Amino acid sequence: MNRLIRLFGTSIGRKLVMAVTGVLLIGFLISHMLGNMTVFQGQESMNYYAAWLKKHPFLWVARAGLLTIFGLHVVTAISLAIENNAARPEGYRKKSAVAATLSSRYIVVSGLLVLAFLIYHLAHFTFGWVQPDLYHFVDEKARHDVYRMVVLGFQNPIVTGSYVAAMLLLGFHLHHGARSLVQTIGLNHESYNTLIRIGSNTLVAALVIGNCSIPLMILAGFVDPAAK
Repeated sequence: MNRLIRLFGTSIGRKLVMAVTGVLLIGFLISHMLGNMTVFQGQESMNYYAAWLKKHPFLWVARAGLLTIFGLHVVTAISLAIENNAARPEGYRKKSAVAATLSSRYIVVSGLLVLAFLIYHLAHFTFGWVQPDLYHFVDEKARHDVYRMVVLGFQNPIVTGSYVAAMLLLGFHLHHGARSLVQTIGLNHESYNTLIRIGSNTLVAALVIGNCSIPLMILAGFVDPAAK
């Protein structure tokens, strides 16, 4: 434990924490997206999946673990940003800002905005504070009717627009984050950097398109809220 604490006190240690937590969060984003896409399979599939998650004995353990991972990721990112900014002379900072990509320059800002969206998302579909009139639906099997809540929720253009904007912002954040992750764990090499870049861009695009497809397809009327 002491070694881990000492490692976290170093720059490379914090970068490793960023990389590991980043991998875990990307894994969660993929699984979360696939779970949400059960909406395209209909009411029974989505409500069964939601009920299974709710009754799973390790749900709160998983939530606590995810919260810890996310918190470590955010705190470490801010710490590294402060450290990097303080270590660079003014002239170097200006040159670096010119050379850096837009996503890398605003990686912390975009991350904090993603955090703000996460809080909104939890308030919306987990706690029912946003659109509370949709939160108490139950289906014929007396399960929380998550399907109807989601479909009716995304029929509101403002709600759909907010989710699409958030997913685009997430893609902006991941565009730099995925490359930094690969660099930190030492997988970057000029012989296959192009392949890594294509792979990371494809992954980010799949996450953005997949997540955006849910509210957009619902708003366009391709998902029936009354379907059984």
